[in-house]
Amino acid sequence: MLPVPRSASAALQGGIPVNGYERVCAMLQGKAVDSLPFMPITMMFATDCAGIPYRDYAADHRKLVEAQLCVAERFDIDHVSCISDPAREAGDCGAAIEWFDDQPPAIDESHAVLSDKTTFARLKQPDPTKGRMLDRVQGVALFREQVGGEKFIEGWVEGPCAECADLRGINHFMMDLYEDPIFARDLIDFVMEMEIKFAQAQVDAGADVIGVGDAAASLIGPALYEEFIFPHEKRLVDAIHDMGCLVRLHICGNTTPILHKIGELGCDIVDLDFLAGIGEARMAMGPRQVLLGNIDPVRRLRDSTPEHVYRDVAECHRLAGKPYIASAGCEVPRDTPHANLRAMHDYARNNS
Repeated sequence: MLPVPRSASAALQGGIPVNGYERVCAMLQGKAVDSLPFMPITMMFATDCAGIPYRDYAADHRKLVEAQLCVAERFDIDHVSCISDPAREAGDCGAAIEWFDDQPPAIDESHAVLSDKTTFARLKQPDPTKGRMLDRVQGVALFREQVGGEKFIEGWVEGPCAECADLRGINHFMMDLYEDPIFARDLIDFVMEMEIKFAQAQVDAGADVIGVGDAAASLIGPALYEEFIFPHEKRLVDAIHDMGCLVRLHICGNTTPILHKIGELGCDIVDLDFLAGIGEARMAMGPRQVLLGNIDPVRRLRDSTPEHVYRDVAECHRLAGKPYIASAGCEVPRDTPHANLRAMHDYARNNS
């Protein structure tokens, strides 16, 4: 039995879902839904809808919540999310962060906190109740206060491969996997301790699901993924489940070579980027895995027409079968025509 978020809902009692929270809960519990859940990733798109500079969105949880509630209300999205940028954990570890007025903050890899790996011995675990991690925890709590039981509330942590790359620099970490596997494993263990604590703080604040972003995992190849990353993603998934929370895994890029192993993680929701076939994912992961995605967010969403978006989502649904959540393969681009996103919504609401 999957973990059940703490709020009571008609969906979990056999009733008909009446809001986004209940709709997602019902699907994840294998119950009937009135329509497909609609859970696109909106960050820059959300800030533009709300008229909020992205710097404020990433720096102030109150602005993030305002923007997410704005886009969720305008487009009838079933969830709200604390996802904003990959620099929170690394920043609290001392990484150099570049800030921009209306773009996501970025990690300065030329000054990665572990560019000299001998400094790892002095690296201390950050406290998730301080710094930028605390801001995300506060975002979850504010979501819980404002839309708990109405929208599905998503916290977010970095996965093991992504966060190691953030701390070490992606090229250095890739070489570590070959040249210094003992160091690589020690770094992954450090990261997992940090991410589990960060996830727990968000669960305690009221998250219904923890998103795990591990984009770099699509770059290392199936052998290294199975040896180094899969066991720790599994450890993270299991730890979040032990907290009584659900897990959504998001790995950007072409995950085709590792689809079978991803299916063994036990994630409640698996996102598929457009580079991986959603039909192949269904065959690899079996009939019970909830799949999300996966039209090309640029060519098939932003640069398309409402009619083509509707048909493309329908094709994804056909290939994925059930259970399925409507979304693009990755973040909705900020300049996506509103009519195109509404077409994706309309398909979700017209189908189950």
